[in-house]
Amino acid sequence: MFKYLFLAFTVVPFIELYLLLAIGREVGFWPTVGMVLATGLIGALLAKKEGLRVLRRWQESLARGRMPEEGLLGGLLVLVGGVLLVAPGVLTDITGLLLLFPPTRKVVAAVVRRRLERGMAEGTVRVTTSRSGPFAGGPFGPPPHDEPFARHSSRPRMERRPGDEVDAEFTEQDEPRRG
Repeated sequence: MFKYLFLAFTVVPFIELYLLLAIGREVGFWPTVGMVLATGLIGALLAKKEGLRVLRRWQESLARGRMPEEGLLGGLLVLVGGVLLVAPGVLTDITGLLLLFPPTRKVVAAVVRRRLERGMAEGTVRVTTSRSGPFAGGPFGPPPHDEPFARHSSRPRMERRPGDEVDAEFTEQDEPRRG
């Protein structure tokens, strides 16, 4: 993991700076600044448009009672692509554009999914879930009923504890007619 962070925060910015300076020498300072600003603006608009498209498809699939074809990973890749397009640089712009186009995003998502599945099978990637709210069992409080995490079920269950609020909606119905 350290090598990836090292690449992302030291090597890539130096390459980006070199490429921007080389482009600046060829086309001039202001056209280079214009290119950086334009790709940032276009990237933000593309990311918004593609993100809304993915969200709309998720909502349509869920309304039909089906799992979305493009899962959470696809939405995350759209977000990453948008961030990369907004960041100044040539490599980040190319990578961001590739992540915003559905065909290349599907390929990247498949690769990431395979790596995650392999890591989970090997035990190098662990997934931790919470059972009852964002802070239950985490660093901000004990697990419900002082149960250890090891006894968590894969099925969600509703528990009612003192102080919990319940939202409910009631409708009035006509009394049945007797006759």
